[in-house]
Amino acid sequence: MSLSKLIQPGSTIGIIGGGQLGRMMALAAKHAGFKIAVVEPSADSPTGQVADEEIIAPYDDKDALLKLASVSDVITYEFENVDYEALKWLTEKAYVPQGAELIKITQDRILEKQALTDAGVEVAPYAVIRSKEDLDKALKHIGFPSVLKTSRGGYDGKGQYVLNETEDAKEAASLLKNGPCVLESWVPFEKEISVIMTRSANGELEVFPVGENIHVNNILHETIAPARVSENVVKQAEKLAEKIAAHLNLVGTLAVEMFLTKDEKIYVNELAPRPHNSGHYTIEACNISQFGQHIRAVCGWPLMKTRLLEQAVMVNVLGQHVEGVIEQIPQQPDWNVHFYGKMEAKMNRKMGHITILTTDMDKTLEDLNGNEIWK
Repeated sequence: MSLSKLIQPGSTIGIIGGGQLGRMMALAAKHAGFKIAVVEPSADSPTGQVADEEIIAPYDDKDALLKLASVSDVITYEFENVDYEALKWLTEKAYVPQGAELIKITQDRILEKQALTDAGVEVAPYAVIRSKEDLDKALKHIGFPSVLKTSRGGYDGKGQYVLNETEDAKEAASLLKNGPCVLESWVPFEKEISVIMTRSANGELEVFPVGENIHVNNILHETIAPARVSENVVKQAEKLAEKIAAHLNLVGTLAVEMFLTKDEKIYVNELAPRPHNSGHYTIEACNISQFGQHIRAVCGWPLMKTRLLEQAVMVNVLGQHVEGVIEQIPQQPDWNVHFYGKMEAKMNRKMGHITILTTDMDKTLEDLNGNEIWK
């Protein structure tokens, strides 16, 4: 018996959040003939530009959420900083197949670590820190190097402090003014990899190829797909992802970021309950994108069996790269260029991405990384 409601083409999908993920979700939905409504505080947002109805309001504005419910046949979200209480309230007024509990868990590192541990996957040794005394005590058994992270609100390296010695504790403790933190042991990883998967309300699960992620200044720079890892690592990573999906009763798309050590041990780092930056390569490189698969899941359609059509590398276009990328377009016939419709190109702001399909990954990476744009 099907647990999901079938949402037909011509229906309206409501999206909470107006960023680039919502934009790409909306564009995938429009391929199948859906209409889009969005709630977002700022006008002319990336999603708003491609939506049929734009509701300009904060994410916790109940009147706006009721309006979204009144015009939508199904509601999803494009990022995890949605107000949990407002989303929970909305689930009683509208059809929100993903529910609100996954948002609650992934918004809070303490809850997330506990959920991962309960799912039976390995995370770096950690301790919950609520005071400077907690930090001093935890450092005695977690040791150095270690990382103190705020339990809520950190991204792209923000809300983190790396401790290399006892003297660092005093400065690191300033993060506690933002609320409880998590102290994690530093994992000496060789690579960071990610698995993006989509699960339907009926429990059907599809996993995208494992990606290899390269960061610069704590911001994702490149994703290489498939990851340059052994078959054993791929199987391990997929198995961990499946365990997490089942434990969380996932509906929709979830990204799992993992650390891979030299001896092929995998530690789960964090979760993102939505399509993910490291999955943008799927738009061109797979038979269905992470966005298309997410739309199928929330609309009660059967999931498509995922296949990688060709090796790919995705590179983020930040504010400082925009001019160089635009100048290079005439010389780069192999670049699939995506811009998100953001007006202001600020330093380190994600403005778009480029995906290159290739039969020679080494040569493609050499050409890409040698390009002056990224230096």
